[in-house]
Amino acid sequence: MRLLHISASPRGERSESLALARTFLEAFAQVRPDADVDHFDLWDGSLPAFGPAAAAAKMAVFAGADPQGQEAAAWTQAASTFARFAAADAYLFSVPMWNAGVPYILKQFIDVVSQPGMLFDFDPVTGYSGLLTGRRAAVIYTGAVYGPGRGPAFGADFQTTFFNDWLRWAGITDIRDVRFQPNLATADADTAREIAYAEARDLGKQF
Repeated sequence: MRLLHISASPRGERSESLALARTFLEAFAQVRPDADVDHFDLWDGSLPAFGPAAAAAKMAVFAGADPQGQEAAAWTQAASTFARFAAADAYLFSVPMWNAGVPYILKQFIDVVSQPGMLFDFDPVTGYSGLLTGRRAAVIYTGAVYGPGRGPAFGADFQTTFFNDWLRWAGITDIRDVRFQPNLATADADTAREIAYAEARDLGKQF
């Protein structure tokens, strides 16, 4: 089994989402010591940009043409990143909330790997179909201020709605999550943290 851990937090040892991910992975290793775990830190500088050349390459592929020149080089980088992603049987994502959504580096990753013929197919009659079927994902969601049931003055959740929808669009329908929200602006942060760590351990053992 190959598990790919994709981290969207740049905060290192201070990251709540990474700490919960480590707890998950420790429990996972106890029951799956033979598993191959690949750690993909989206902030390590290896994630390619998705700019004009890559966008032009994508539209060329949509039109049935082969990208050329700079567009071909950009397409090769996107394909290489996708290959690492698609090689996994299962995924662990650590996703902090940024401004009610996901960190921009995670959106960049999504834009890089969400390519026709790789992540999805498209039919003008039936629409999109995700190609990453048969896989499952565990997602660690954290947020400092927003929390379910809190009023609008504490923010809104475009984090889990956006990311879960993208996973399903990609063909990944077995999605399990651990949520530690809020983890700062609350008097019960320590209690909530203990619950989240217990959930991460349990999910790691079951995954």
